[in-house]
Amino acid sequence: MKIHKKTIEKESKSQIEFLDITSDVDGVVKESKIQNGQVLVFSGHTTAGIAMNENESLLLQDFQRLLYRLVPIEERYSHDLFELKRTTRSDGRSNGHSHCKNLLIGASETIPVENGKMLLGNLQSIFLIEMDGSRKRSIVVQVIGE
Repeated sequence: MKIHKKTIEKESKSQIEFLDITSDVDGVVKESKIQNGQVLVFSGHTTAGIAMNENESLLLQDFQRLLYRLVPIEERYSHDLFELKRTTRSDGRSNGHSHCKNLLIGASETIPVENGKMLLGNLQSIFLIEMDGSRKRSIVVQVIGE
């Protein structure tokens, strides 16, 4: 069994953003030369997640509206009070809403690899979902198999 790992660097431009990383992940799968196994796409960030769905602009707008509706920015989040009072290092963002959104999205996706290709559905894309942009993000892609 082989394991191939690579980190993908991305930068978001807006607060909630769906960044299609499908071609980046596909490149790592090809680079690995692994024919059969699986690929794990992982975000080690607590305000950015990984999900799969269709890359259609109006649908992505629907997803953004859904996240804003389910977890509104203007809600009171205890985390924000903690951030404001904390004496240790902080980036100064009141981003409790971003952490809550991430809880709904999740940190990773695993996709089967067969004959050197990801077994994605015809309309499936892999997204890095930014919920606290704009920021630089590092995504780990790990291909495991033979």
